[in-house]
Amino acid sequence: MIVPVILSGGSGTRLWPLSREAYPKQFLPLVDEHTMLQNTALRLVGLADSSAPLVVCNEEHRFMVAEQLRAVGIQPPTVILEPVGRNTAPAVAVAALQAQASGGDPLLLILPADHVIADIAGFRAAVQQVVPQARAGRLITFGIVPTAPETGYGYIQAGAPLDDSGVCEVSRFVEKPDAATAQSYLDSGDYYWNSGMFMFRASVFLAELERLAPAMLAACQQALNNGRADRDFLWLDRAAFSACPKDSIDYAVMEKTGHAVVMPLAVGWNDVGSWSALWEVGARDSDGNIERGDVLSVDSRDSYIDAGSRLVATVGVEHLVVVETADAVLVASKERVQEVKTIVEQLKASRRPEGSLHRKIYRPWGFYDSIDLDQRFQVKRILVRPGACISSQMHHHRAEHWIVVSGTARVNRGDEEFLLTENQSTYIPVGVQHRLTNPGKIPLEIIEVQSGSYLGEDDIVRFEDVYGRGASEG
Repeated sequence: MIVPVILSGGSGTRLWPLSREAYPKQFLPLVDEHTMLQNTALRLVGLADSSAPLVVCNEEHRFMVAEQLRAVGIQPPTVILEPVGRNTAPAVAVAALQAQASGGDPLLLILPADHVIADIAGFRAAVQQVVPQARAGRLITFGIVPTAPETGYGYIQAGAPLDDSGVCEVSRFVEKPDAATAQSYLDSGDYYWNSGMFMFRASVFLAELERLAPAMLAACQQALNNGRADRDFLWLDRAAFSACPKDSIDYAVMEKTGHAVVMPLAVGWNDVGSWSALWEVGARDSDGNIERGDVLSVDSRDSYIDAGSRLVATVGVEHLVVVETADAVLVASKERVQEVKTIVEQLKASRRPEGSLHRKIYRPWGFYDSIDLDQRFQVKRILVRPGACISSQMHHHRAEHWIVVSGTARVNRGDEEFLLTENQSTYIPVGVQHRLTNPGKIPLEIIEVQSGSYLGEDDIVRFEDVYGRGASEG
């Protein structure tokens, strides 16, 4: 049995301002109508002898993972929640331990959640080709046949072929090269891009991890043993996982093991690690442009232009990336988009919310959009899904006015319970316990006007929450 493991822990800072820490690129529809996470899961449908995927993600993203997979008809048996990021080796370790605990010694197919693969049939065929090697105890890494002297990827040098499947011994792993070295790798024909995709038996990987990084394996085992199951989620123990050494699967195991082999893969792969990479994989018009949203372009060429919330117009530009969101605009040379992450670093250093949060914040019950904010007041547009509700809560520093725009609201305010319909409103004083529920069949949309001395999202005293959230999650 093949158990796919989808790693969904990345932050995608190089695709700012669209991708942000609270809503990173794997949850965005960057190439087609599906998000990157959904496409990763969907390409597994039809893979022979495989189960539904395990997913490892940041605990703050758990509801997005569950909802996005549910929307495409995929139900993971377990979503493993990381309280802190510890890179890919611990993530794979807890997945392997959980897969073994569920029975047997399955083959694990490790997949990042944020990659593009154009040739899905070719990808599935390559996976099936390496099954015999994986069953025999090999640790397979999928090496991408390079199409350019890319300096942004690590490389794998292939050795002698093991059989007629295409699988080769691994001569060495090499770091990201300079341009001249990358060209020499391309010319040689025996170097492949390191894709971050792997396949191996759970027991073989864990045995190698115990030999090469025993402290890591012990911490992961303790985090799993001391964790708790809640609904569809498996919460790792925070203290144990926080103490786990932080390392990638390449550094911790693959570069040190004697069991590594590489399977060359030419399936239209791209890790979409920058805006220029997204331009390369997208459908361009006759001027070489990719235009998303409300865009008007005149005499503009070879550019990526994304209008998220308003009209964006360009005149006489070339080789640019222009990305507009409700609270930020990026204009960058297509050749320098790798440096976008420095903007994110500056935003975080200055504690600006644009570095990690969008104006629209998704919650398990729906979303809210902060449409205006100033001294002592904030205006939000709030949407509550049918049958959903916010937590029962109160605030020490702010009062709230609710105006129903569409749908029906059930309001609990102190000891009162009443219904509001379109164009009706109510007032929640400071310090009063309250809850908003959508009892109807259509989305409930309200306008909330907050007023008070402090309007931060951490001013929440939560009494009851059906989603099991803490106050810091809003």
